[in-house]
Amino acid sequence: MKKSFIFILAAAFALLGTLPIQAQVSARRQQIDSLYADYREVFRDTLLVAESSDVTVVNDGADPYQVVSNPFRQNWFVFASGGAHTFRGDYSNLGPFMTTVSPEYSVGFGKWFMPWLALKAEFMQSSTRGYTARNGSTTPLFYPYGDPMRTDNGTEYFQARTGWLDFSGSAMLNLTRLYYGYEGYGSRERMGQLLLNLGVGATHHLGYGQVHGSDNNLSAHFELQYSQFFTEKKNLSLDFKARAMLYETHYDNEWGQGDYAAHHIDSHLGLNLGLTWYLGKKGGNGWRTGTNTVYRSEYRETEVPIMKVKENDRPVRQGTITFYVFYPNNYSGRNDAPNIAGANVNAIEYLAGGIFTQKVYADKEKAAAKLAAGQSPVALATADLPTEPANIDFEIDFVPRGYEMLTDTPLSLSLNPSDMESFGKAAGFYYAPINDGKHIWQYRIDDATLGQQLVSDENYRETTSYGLNAHSGLNTIRQYMDVTDDDELVSFADVYAALTSNEGYVENFTDEATVNKIRDIINNGAILLIQADGFATSQDNYTGDNATRVGIERNSALAENRANTVINWLTADPRLQYVRSQSFIVTNNGSIRPVDDPSVRGLSAKTNRCVRVRIRYMIK
Repeated sequence: MKKSFIFILAAAFALLGTLPIQAQVSARRQQIDSLYADYREVFRDTLLVAESSDVTVVNDGADPYQVVSNPFRQNWFVFASGGAHTFRGDYSNLGPFMTTVSPEYSVGFGKWFMPWLALKAEFMQSSTRGYTARNGSTTPLFYPYGDPMRTDNGTEYFQARTGWLDFSGSAMLNLTRLYYGYEGYGSRERMGQLLLNLGVGATHHLGYGQVHGSDNNLSAHFELQYSQFFTEKKNLSLDFKARAMLYETHYDNEWGQGDYAAHHIDSHLGLNLGLTWYLGKKGGNGWRTGTNTVYRSEYRETEVPIMKVKENDRPVRQGTITFYVFYPNNYSGRNDAPNIAGANVNAIEYLAGGIFTQKVYADKEKAAAKLAAGQSPVALATADLPTEPANIDFEIDFVPRGYEMLTDTPLSLSLNPSDMESFGKAAGFYYAPINDGKHIWQYRIDDATLGQQLVSDENYRETTSYGLNAHSGLNTIRQYMDVTDDDELVSFADVYAALTSNEGYVENFTDEATVNKIRDIINNGAILLIQADGFATSQDNYTGDNATRVGIERNSALAENRANTVINWLTADPRLQYVRSQSFIVTNNGSIRPVDDPSVRGLSAKTNRCVRVRIRYMIK
């Protein structure tokens, strides 16, 4: 009762906590509705929400749940496991638990037909130990031995055992991929996966001693499996299995006759550890996502709500604010807030005013000792350094902050021990790069891109900056990006300041008049559509099988995730929550931009790693 009361009380507080936000959103909707009430119709309009000619792509919808089943020769696997089980029958509780435990091992093979569905065949050999009360059968399944014992009510029982072989077939369901979708070949996502295996088998008894079994059982197999892969190729996994094998109740020779009632089933309950090896050449264990010619019209028309004005009243103006958000190489914010609730690092705050990789050495004393000895602490454990909002004055203001905010001042810092030691004394912590065991990244990256190899060591650090995320970078954006005359071009810094406040660090990178204009539209206008187009470069250094497809998948994912990060940031603002959800559009149409420069630090690469956001509005 007490727990129920606490739960109800917590739920009530959670509901009350949402009421101010709900009231704010409701009031904003009423304001928008009243803004154009009782007005006569003036015009309608259509919006451009997609720009693409007919193109051939690897995944036309980027839907992880739609894949093409692979050829019969692909996605075969072999496996072996070993462990132990306990036999649970009618008399199993009459002796010590360990007297019911037996070792087991199994081998088998199978084939994945879809990323979430496979069939496997398994051979298992083991024995069973336990107790039985039946000693008169000539060929019992469970062979009694030793002196008889008696229960409290006088029932006579014996220790018993039998050896057996089991042949089974099972369906394997990959629960992880059923929930999240297929992660793609060569992806570091979903390195741990949960599977449910269900099947049926036949158990043949081998007997005990000189007595040979001649009887068989049907067996039902239930298995929960966790597989941990070692590399992004996912061709070898370490498997942890919790399994149950169920039998008819007479496995222990107890049929429920006389004064003893048999259980409905007898069972083996066990734990196993094993390995699975996926056969086939490199790249042969992925699934195709379909190569199609996708026909998309140049425009998708979306009708704007009827615009109405009173006679002799000032007219309603409509327009489109356009801004770009630029990202470091291999970063989209997918592992950080606003995509991950409660994450220490907020991707938007990192771009606006973050430091280096936003990571610190977890053990400050060990890092200090290494640096004092003139050694690199790069192998030490790290932790995320929480981001700070950029509309404050930072205490740590003696190093570059934010990505593409300052001109000619890159985000990466020196890894010279003396420079790091000087920073640590002033800041109270030691910044840390991201170490994947082979490469040292000096800017923040997604977890999924950690193991990717770049073409040169220079590309693992930021050495140039053009201020693309600041208001001062708009001239560069106009020169290198596809900006039309209708675009009211503003900067990421301007929009950030309009949504927060034009103070502190971010104030150095904004234009006050532009910020005020954006704020006026958000506070007093009506937002009709917010469209985010994610972009990534064609740069990819993967040279294995299916290299073209892998490169497209990697960069398409980066482009779409970048757009999602920005949309999630915008939709979190209470002033935009009145906007209908279908008016927020994320696309990665034509998302991969060709870049010939091998450097990821050049202007060509930087300008094509971005999200373009168009905010269509109307205002008096």
